[in-house]
Amino acid sequence: MNNTYKLLIIEDDKSMCEVLRNLLNKWGFEVTVCEDFEKIVQRVKECEPQVVLMDINLPICDGFYWCKKIREISKIPIIFVSSRDSNMEIVMAINNGGDDYIQKPFDSNVLIAKLQAIIRRTYEYRNEEARILQCDDLLLNLDNTTLLYNENSLELTKNEFLILKTLIESKGKGVSRSKLMKKLWDDDIYVNENTLTVNINRLRNRLEQVGIKDLIITKKGMGYIIL
Repeated sequence: MNNTYKLLIIEDDKSMCEVLRNLLNKWGFEVTVCEDFEKIVQRVKECEPQVVLMDINLPICDGFYWCKKIREISKIPIIFVSSRDSNMEIVMAINNGGDDYIQKPFDSNVLIAKLQAIIRRTYEYRNEEARILQCDDLLLNLDNTTLLYNENSLELTKNEFLILKTLIESKGKGVSRSKLMKKLWDDDIYVNENTLTVNINRLRNRLEQVGIKDLIITKKGMGYIIL
């Protein structure tokens, strides 16, 4: 990657911090380590990183709590790096606003690949299409990832936006789970398939908040479709 990207590590294990710092510095990232676990949101504001790497097990409050607090002020990509390995932890990470989940001990190549992929999706891809995508009464603003429906607006997360954009662009045609996973994570080899289901269900729940029901239909054996 040509640009230098700033990463903030939120991890209380100092030896793990050093491992991550050395690895990421080697790949050209500018790394800051958070050392005050009472002022994580303030540190994010001060540091202005492009990506956050965060453990779940933290002093005072856990990573799920801090992810929700960060989401109140920013859509910055957040990758959980944790030793917890149950599907429920992955579900909670996504539901609380996380973009990806890497289990410790991790393969350094997998970590770097995921990090580079999330940076490409968030900062390096440039969309030259029309800036508004319309689906009946629903308008999707491609510049600020905001959904407009009647008089309601909804600010979408990166994954919610990519799912909805992909389905609207294929309106009337089924979109396979594998295609959606590649849109969201580039290489679905490293992604638990349950993570996509969690993202779809979360998007459906958020759409219902602004009065949009049954927009995304599950097609058994096919994937998902907007009619």
